[in-house]
Amino acid sequence: MKRFDSIHIRKTILEMAFSGSTVHIGCAFSIVELLAVLYRNHLRIDPANPDWAERDYMVLSKGHGVMAQYACLNEIGWISDDELAHYFGNGTRLKGLADAHVPGVEATTGSLGHGLSVGVGLALAAKRNRTAQLCYALVGDGELNEGSIWEAMLFARQFKLDNLIVIVDVNGFQAMGRTDDVMALDDISAKFDAFGFETVSIDGHDEDAINAAYSQFRNSSNGKPKAIVAQTMKGKGVSFMENDNIWHYTRLNPETFASATSALEGNE
Repeated sequence: MKRFDSIHIRKTILEMAFSGSTVHIGCAFSIVELLAVLYRNHLRIDPANPDWAERDYMVLSKGHGVMAQYACLNEIGWISDDELAHYFGNGTRLKGLADAHVPGVEATTGSLGHGLSVGVGLALAAKRNRTAQLCYALVGDGELNEGSIWEAMLFARQFKLDNLIVIVDVNGFQAMGRTDDVMALDDISAKFDAFGFETVSIDGHDEDAINAAYSQFRNSSNGKPKAIVAQTMKGKGVSFMENDNIWHYTRLNPETFASATSALEGNE
């Protein structure tokens, strides 16, 4: 198994986006380190069996960022290099949004807001079955506009789901603009605190800080659901994509693909 290197994952995302002539590069780039550290150090899985009954769950609620997860699943061996090369092509199972038909993808998401509810259900089932399973649910900051997110948070606190770890990708944008302009969220950490979560705010690209947050919450059985509020940058890793929301829906051409790949290779 490879070591889930962030630059390698971003290069894989670029290759997928270019081969499939598809979008959502920026929002995949912003969650690379969050997923890389999780898969490398914390998510309990059986590489030989994606359906292992005692696995931890990873629910990607912001399903449009799925290229980052597909790149990680490729490193495990659950998605082949050939499948990545035909991403978004006719007949492929790798679509532009998270699809539960793909091994390692726990929920079909993309219609934003419901992935956290799925995660809450998985965490509740693990509690009732008295297993040691954790459920990680990664949501976007724009996704917090959805009321179903807050209903799920209330449920998690009511049922003391301290095996639920919500990861919030706070990259400051959603499809149509800045989150502050569309629907201001103010202090996200304070909101999770008010809903009874144990909360930590980190730099979502600092792998040491990410690792420490996961480690802290894996070992916290205090009856409180968890939230990691991760400050990230949309398009992180390629300078001309960083904090430019045009890369939510812009497709790569041969020139921009070459420039982005060169930028990543320059960071190696």
